[in-house]
Amino acid sequence: MQYWPRKRAKKLRVRSWADVQAVKPLGFAGFKAGMTHVIITDNRATSHTKGESISMPVTIVECPPIKVFAVNFYKNSAYGRSLSSQILSTGADKVLQRTLSLPKKEPKKFGDLGDFDDVNLVVHTQPGFTSTGQKRPHIFEVAVGGKKEAKLEYAKSMLGKEIAVTDVFKEGDQADIHAITRGKGFQGPVKRFGVSIRQHKSEKTKRGPGTLGPWRGQGKIMYRVAHAGQMGYHLRTEFNKWIIKIGKKDEQATPKGGFINYGVVKNPYLILKGSIAGPKKRMIRLNVATRPKNIPSQAPIIKYLSLESKQGV
Repeated sequence: MQYWPRKRAKKLRVRSWADVQAVKPLGFAGFKAGMTHVIITDNRATSHTKGESISMPVTIVECPPIKVFAVNFYKNSAYGRSLSSQILSTGADKVLQRTLSLPKKEPKKFGDLGDFDDVNLVVHTQPGFTSTGQKRPHIFEVAVGGKKEAKLEYAKSMLGKEIAVTDVFKEGDQADIHAITRGKGFQGPVKRFGVSIRQHKSEKTKRGPGTLGPWRGQGKIMYRVAHAGQMGYHLRTEFNKWIIKIGKKDEQATPKGGFINYGVVKNPYLILKGSIAGPKKRMIRLNVATRPKNIPSQAPIIKYLSLESKQGV
């Protein structure tokens, strides 16, 4: 019951943002390239292997710059937050026409603003810079840290400009990962919920959820019963992923022969500890951690990054 309903995700949503006083974007986006491993010097204070060289699985996320093409202004009310005004960039990229219809009227200017309580940036990715083969940009909103007046000045300065991953994160930071898992289609209750397979002399079915007993007391099968349905392609959030390294554009991060089903990493990239939900090439949302753990804010020293072939080349 931790995740319900188990249906396909409509979009990659972010429901909350960190409370940060620094005036900067609180989110970014990248594309999952693949996994490898590193050997680092453990710098965690309470670790049993502190000061020793340890092997760690890592995921490489390619992070081409995102571009600001609009600014949204919100007004608070008794019924929640509502959009009060929007200002578009005059020089929006034509690639945006693959995703939305650009207005032909003259856009509003900052001098036309009324009263507002919050400011968000509307940004889009630039997948054409990567090896994914994608052309349509992903559009999403990013919150900004700081006070209202500082947010407005930052939004004015960034409208129509690019944001780099180093403007949001630094090495050693923690990030919240919002991703959509790998889709597995329509699956039965054994694979979907781990229902036990009954013995061969059972009536009617071996792979069903068995006698429902009191679950049928109200004349219908309750939704809590493990039944067949959609499995995978669900939105999942993982908190406090450790950023081991932020690589530069010209640094080698691609294994020999390229990442399987991805290709070559051509842009700045993040090396994150552990695995990330979803298949390769899928967009990943990375946010400033909303509830960071007490781990070292300094990134560990990487002694070795494995670039050996993942396909025997």
